Amino acid sequence: MSSPCDPEYAPAGDVGAALMMIDSRLKSIHAGKTEIDPEQHKLIDQYMASLGPGGADDVLDGACSLVFLFMQWLRSAHQDHDKDVIEYVVPPLVATLRRMPKSVRPETIPTMAGLAIAAGTGLSPSLWRKQYGDWSEAEMNALEATTFLLAEHINRVTDDPDFATRMVTEALTSADED
Repeated sequence: MSSPCDPEYAPAGDVGAALMMIDSRLKSIHAGKTEIDPEQHKLIDQYMASLGPGGADDVLDGACSLVFLFMQWLRSAHQDHDKDVIEYVVPPLVATLRRMPKSVRPETIPTMAGLAIAAGTGLSPSLWRKQYGDWSEAEMNALEATTFLLAEHINRVTDDPDFATRMVTEALTSADED
């Protein structure tokens, strides 16, 4: 039975821009920087402004596509070990988000858990979220944190600090070739 939240109906968005932002954050954390460099923040703001009126929405959809891709990879990896991705990924994700009160407001955590669960069960996170109205400003940091944490989880599972980024880059490259 088809769902209105089926990924085939979802816009992919600007996955490249969303990946660039997450990869930049991953690299800065691994370099020991816990705060975003003001110059880097300024460049990101300029880049976002250059995308035009629909650009931010495209990046949001791109981030949701990343959540979907990451959760699908994690789902496959967990199934190989007869484990449920929801049981093994979502609780630690929620616990980590709860430990980030400066970046992630508590009221956004259920939405981020819902995005991960939707993606882990094969639904489009962006379409699942869209049924509850427009994104709130507070959800922007929470979505970035969720996407970052899922990428970092994959990188730790694979013991490769660039695996998640490379996986998506390779998928984008092969999609472009098709």
